Amino acid sequence: MIIFGTKGYLYQLAILTLVCGQCGNPAAHTLRKRVTKFTLFFVPLFPVSTKYLTQCTFCGAEQKVTKEQADHLQTQSTNGPSGQAYGQPQQHDRF
Repeated sequence: MIIFGTKGYLYQLAILTLVCGQCGNPAAHTLRKRVTKFTLFFVPLFPVSTKYLTQCTFCGAEQKVTKEQADHLQTQSTNGPSGQAYGQPQQHDRF
């Protein structure tokens, strides 16, 4: 008897502040990578599919992005427009 199947893995790559296309709010979005791997006897062997997506933390809407867009967003989050590293607090001017 041979036991085979698939198993999914979810990786969080970055957290970005973007304007949501669904609700229109400027909110934090998580950039995630979803990898499905083929398993043989419950041992993951090789990836079958890889998908990238962003999820709005305000309304929960998910949007698929390409690998190139995900790489660009991840680079943008680590460098940032102000040169701050990922996870550093940002200062916003109040009017």
